[in-house]
Amino acid sequence: MSRLHTENHLVSRIGWLRAAVLGANDGIVSTASLIMGVATASADTQQILVAGVAGLVAGAMSMAAGEYVSVSSQADTEQADLARERMELQTTPEAELEELTQLYVKRGLTHELAGQVAVQLTANDALDAHSRDELGIVEYMAARPIEAAVTSAATFAVGSSMPLLMVVLSPASMLIYAVAIASLLFLALLGAIGAKAGGAHVLKATARVTFWGAFAMALTAGIGALVGTAV
Repeated sequence: MSRLHTENHLVSRIGWLRAAVLGANDGIVSTASLIMGVATASADTQQILVAGVAGLVAGAMSMAAGEYVSVSSQADTEQADLARERMELQTTPEAELEELTQLYVKRGLTHELAGQVAVQLTANDALDAHSRDELGIVEYMAARPIEAAVTSAATFAVGSSMPLLMVVLSPASMLIYAVAIASLLFLALLGAIGAKAGGAHVLKATARVTFWGAFAMALTAGIGALVGTAV
């Protein structure tokens, strides 16, 4: 006897996972880069710590605002498309039914079967059928501005706190090296966790995150050294 089972697809995590990885990665990279840039400009530990804390607060707020605005724009576009689709279903139902039928034909169904499927789905919930199959709007991928904003801000703060902790714990003579090494390790861990949560290739994701983080920190440290020398 066959038994039904429930599948938990990883794609359902894409909304919050994207915001979480982006926030944490940006928190580590931007704060570590800021700390290294200020440190190579011959600032003392107190100034470095103040700059890092300011970067944490400003970055978290910026991430929250940016995510909220951008995802809200996506949500507005989705709602506009749904409103237009709802009106078309009221004014030209026959054309919308044929449009749905042709979508299923393109996916491999015969015209007769596609027509039957379109009729049944339209009878059940016409707007849902069109939003999913014509517009590509599905529930687990729908825009959620508040979720994205809170997730990004929170994970940015967590990510930023890691290089800041190294400023507090490491001696001044080793500060730059401690922040750089610890941040790269944090980035590698983040890449591995994000890949594991999303079902991606762990080594590839870890290498990608670590490489670009190292590049950003090296570039910022170099600029900080040049500015510090010039000043």
